[in-house]
Amino acid sequence: MHKKLFIPGPTEVREEVLKAQSKWMIGHRTKEFGELYHNCVTKTKEILNTANHVMWFTASGTATMEGAIRNIVDGKVLHCISGAFADRWFKISKACGKDAASIEVEWGKAVKPEMVEAELSKGSYMALAITQNETSTGVRLPIEEIARMVRSRFPDVFILVDAVSGLMGDWFEIDELGLDVVVASSQKAIALPPGLAVAVVSERALEKCRTVPARGYYLDYDAMMKRYDKDHQTPTTPAISLFYALEVELDHILAETMKSRYERHLELAKFTRDWAKRYFELFPEPGYESVTLTTVKNTRGISVKDLNTALAEKGMQISNGYGKKLKEKTFRIAHMGDLTLADMKEVTSAIEEILKL
Repeated sequence: MHKKLFIPGPTEVREEVLKAQSKWMIGHRTKEFGELYHNCVTKTKEILNTANHVMWFTASGTATMEGAIRNIVDGKVLHCISGAFADRWFKISKACGKDAASIEVEWGKAVKPEMVEAELSKGSYMALAITQNETSTGVRLPIEEIARMVRSRFPDVFILVDAVSGLMGDWFEIDELGLDVVVASSQKAIALPPGLAVAVVSERALEKCRTVPARGYYLDYDAMMKRYDKDHQTPTTPAISLFYALEVELDHILAETMKSRYERHLELAKFTRDWAKRYFELFPEPGYESVTLTTVKNTRGISVKDLNTALAEKGMQISNGYGKKLKEKTFRIAHMGDLTLADMKEVTSAIEEILKL
């Protein structure tokens, strides 16, 4: 039985998008695929209101997080850690042999601009890595304030952003904020199946990449752009079926408009937060709640596993807490992608009925 997904990835995928993957296969070195990939790139730029380079990889979001580090970082990088996925990015930098330091706050709290400013003021940093939307804690970092401070005080520092669970659900101006690399994956707010990931790369980041030795092969920005400029293709074999689906979803977002999509996400977030506060408590620090998912403090000590078993009988699924620190203490309800207010009312009403709230 199909279970409607209220988890922070993979998210619910519309039937039209699923069917798009069943089109006949084409060669990845044909004009047809070049047109398909080019359409996906240009439509992504339009949705995100960016003139930066857009590169779609057949990969996971974690891969593009590593790609940002390998392509840009040749000195010291500062990571802002407020949860499990920001911590993963820090570990990726270490695993890639980079000189990485971190600002770490208590999970549920947000890294503030003044914390970043104080650490960058010590000098020697060439890049800053920010997890814009922390999927484990449901915390949204104040990326606008942090970016404006960095551009004002430390203009040479490259700003790298993990927006894996935020992009195309939440909104921030990539070009206006001077963000150098923004990465995300297909199975969250973009509302596609897993398998694609995107990097939005500034011109100065692309130029920097060309000076960084040992940046790898598969995620090399320079190689991606050289092939794209040649014939609108990718250096390695793409997941063609997923690109069919991607174009369908991008057309859907363009028709909805990104402004309306963002406003819809704000509405869903408010409804879900209000519901959570009525029966439980919110886990994130007030004022820093995610737009695309709500992390709920498990104040009633419920078994999320048992709750999901009961929800499955009603054709729905939510998510437990993520990471050792939060697994039993929280649960998460996603409101991202193409979900509607009616969907959120359905799942919250089901939880009320099951728990007899």
